[in-house]
Amino acid sequence: MADTLVATEVDSIEADSIETMSRALDAAPLDLGLHTRMLAALRAAHDVAGSAAHELALAAFGMLGATHGDHSTHQPTPQHALVLYNIATVYAMNGRRKEAIRWYRIALEIDPALAIAHQNLAATLDREGLADEARVHRERAYRLQRVFVDRALGTETLRVLILGVGHGTGNVPIDALLDAQTTTRIRYAIDCAGDAEDAQLPPHDVVFNGIGDADVAAPLAARLARFADFAARRERPLLNALDAIARTHRHRLGELLDGVPDVIVPRCVRLDARPSNEAALAAQLAQSQLTLPLLLRPLAAHGGEGVTLHASLDSLWRALADLDAPCYLTAFHDFRAADGHYRKYRTLFVAGEPHPYHLAISRHWMVHYFSADMAGSPWKLNEEQHFLADPRAALGTRAHEAIRAIGARLGLAYGGVDFTLTADGRVLVFEANATMLAHRETPHGPFAHKNRYVERIIDAFGRMLRDAGDAGDAGAAR
Repeated sequence: MADTLVATEVDSIEADSIETMSRALDAAPLDLGLHTRMLAALRAAHDVAGSAAHELALAAFGMLGATHGDHSTHQPTPQHALVLYNIATVYAMNGRRKEAIRWYRIALEIDPALAIAHQNLAATLDREGLADEARVHRERAYRLQRVFVDRALGTETLRVLILGVGHGTGNVPIDALLDAQTTTRIRYAIDCAGDAEDAQLPPHDVVFNGIGDADVAAPLAARLARFADFAARRERPLLNALDAIARTHRHRLGELLDGVPDVIVPRCVRLDARPSNEAALAAQLAQSQLTLPLLLRPLAAHGGEGVTLHASLDSLWRALADLDAPCYLTAFHDFRAADGHYRKYRTLFVAGEPHPYHLAISRHWMVHYFSADMAGSPWKLNEEQHFLADPRAALGTRAHEAIRAIGARLGLAYGGVDFTLTADGRVLVFEANATMLAHRETPHGPFAHKNRYVERIIDAFGRMLRDAGDAGDAGAAR
């Protein structure tokens, strides 16, 4: 990439294809002429997210005093890197991870000390399965700073402080739920910060506890409790209370949902250490009333990472030999339907209210939306649309009411449940916690039908935050 602010000779480019523009911008990411032509190409392709990213970049470059005819040889500045970071962030917020990674990397070539770019790049790399590279950028980010502020792009109406962890995963992925135009996001890596830094935080209206994984939150319990006391003294509401998160440990979920009609929670135990031998393992399973087959899941694992199914004690024993950390063992229920497919529904809760989010249908017991060939199966998409449009009709009244009851038991400001239906119409719970992902789909893609329902979730989330902020302001004024 060019290391000076030099305009590319755009006349040498014969076709304004998006691919051509992308290659040219890799070489000259600060060239306003190229951004202008890329914007035109993206608009012609009806690419809303891409158009917004480059339109934002052109406006920001203009505020820095650059013009389309500027052939200055001045060195790029951190302000230029921030413009490119914003391009990446628009892509990331729209689920366009590959484009986001590309632009974050370009921004960091100009300003390697841009901590927020390291942080967002790490999160995006994690979602792409590039954990080792993500870890490098995350460590760089939190060595540089612990507080990251994404200011509202338009008129600010709300300032949200988001508690998160810098080391590891477990944060609630709420970026897509926040209105970038009106909401200033203040992300705080509290595990990397001392108590004294709490008092130095920027002003904020409401606190959202984004450490949604109970296994990640548990070692930070004392630190988080001290912060909760600090927030209470400042009369700032804290959403997703610490005790509500703690109740969502996988091995405690059965106790939490005990007594909810028409709900089945598979028996689950936490194994903190490998038993001394296979016989000791068998005895421990018997004491826990667990029978094969069993699912083995590492702690703080999401998206099916590291999850294995074991039908024999020998298989489970050998798998435990390769595991160097605590894990969960969960009874496996064969939830295959009569048509031979496995179904996994997701409902999200905002202030306890259920909102259908998606349905994935697969031939494999490990059901993932991205691997279930949803896009290539019109009948699957039709079934999903039926669930989204009328969850009561799709699930049946008993199951629909059971889902509503699960939301009430969770007591989370934001969370969700992954589940399926049994043959007799009951709800079989896979997990219920705060770590549930929600995001918009590409407007003209195969999953665009989901966006109207995602917008409802985003609107409900925004109303909840504003109501909490207003309540905090009223309390502080008394």
